Amino acid sequence: MLIEFKFSNYRSFRDEAVLSMEATGLSTFKDSLLNYGNLRLLPGVAVYGKNGGGKSNIIRAFWLGVQFIRNAQRTQHEKAEVPVSPFLLNDYSKNEPTSFEFTYVLDDIKYIYGFSATRTKIVSEYLYHAPKGQRAIVFERNGQTFKFTEQKAKRKLISETVAENQLFFSVACTMNDIECSFAMRWFREYVLFSREYSDIPKQLLEYSNDPNMLQAITNYAREADLGIEDVQFDFNSQEISDSSHFPEGLPAGIKAALSNFMQILAETSNNSEVRLKMGEVTATSFHVGKTSAGKTEQFPLELSDESDGTRKLMAIAPAIESALRNGGLLLVDEIERELHPMLVDYIIAKFQSPSSNPNAAQIVFTTHNTELMSETLIRKDQIYFVDKNQSDGSSELYTISEFSTKTSDNIRKGYLLGKYGAIPNIEIEGVE
Repeated sequence: MLIEFKFSNYRSFRDEAVLSMEATGLSTFKDSLLNYGNLRLLPGVAVYGKNGGGKSNIIRAFWLGVQFIRNAQRTQHEKAEVPVSPFLLNDYSKNEPTSFEFTYVLDDIKYIYGFSATRTKIVSEYLYHAPKGQRAIVFERNGQTFKFTEQKAKRKLISETVAENQLFFSVACTMNDIECSFAMRWFREYVLFSREYSDIPKQLLEYSNDPNMLQAITNYAREADLGIEDVQFDFNSQEISDSSHFPEGLPAGIKAALSNFMQILAETSNNSEVRLKMGEVTATSFHVGKTSAGKTEQFPLELSDESDGTRKLMAIAPAIESALRNGGLLLVDEIERELHPMLVDYIIAKFQSPSSNPNAAQIVFTTHNTELMSETLIRKDQIYFVDKNQSDGSSELYTISEFSTKTSDNIRKGYLLGKYGAIPNIEIEGVE
């Protein structure tokens, strides 16, 4: 479970932004809250803001931090730049480090991991854990100077292999540091990002051996009242031994790239026989219709013939189901894109309900859907805003809990009237 995410000097955010999942003392929807010791955590957070205000940069910051943590030991060769994007609307932030900090719970152990970096090097890095309730140092780093309280000899050897543009955390996991490996599992297994519907075939191939997941996708399509009665998945994996066996219709450029790739594999592999596995998937949905004789039957439609909204829901369904099944964190940018507001409610309700969310899953999403502000589905402390300072171009993240609001206040009306900021400053002309 995510407790808190902090970041600074990233894209439109110059100063530190804090996204906290800790609940306030509100009495509404108490059953939806997640428990960790004395903490009560939110199952979800909605981030609102005007176009260009910076709300998508919350998701981007999370994504960049997680991807770099997962892959820094592989992607950072000697001259590779650290992929941070500092604030650029002044003459000094581009030379200052970008910082990320994640506070989370995994297997009832609280972890705090963070790092700061410029484009050329890691400036600082640290990992703390609390296996017995008290915070303890796993490692601390300042430049290329490291501090350890346990396994000092082994971790010192690991630190000597860490380049200045690599994360100790990532390298230590490849060298079987137990505490680092345990902490890394959250980033690798429990943090999910939504996918576009253009990736549906790839996602289906990933789950081709998981009938429960495929059934879940079908159930989402059926329950959401898309008119779909059933979905059939057909998978075809074909092994390719040489370029003469490529599937028909494969573009010439892709054939050339694959041929070159196979040649490189053959030259560098100890195995003289190199094969590629070409995966293909077809998803067919079935809708109720009538024959010419008036008989009710189910008729097939290819996935490409479905609406954008249907494909969007089916694309996001695996990530939703994975989060709910494993107790993970799902991050979605513009959740309502291509989706009816009631389908958005359908997704959010799955995280809000203890019956559909028994494993303490969470969702963080950006949205323009002000209907969620009616407090019929989410709590007031689950609403965040992002606004941009017009004088210096920097974005600010803040929660509605920072405002004095009464129980009787109409949050949606107040937001649309500009009470909480984060809306476009435009005049709408009347029509006579």
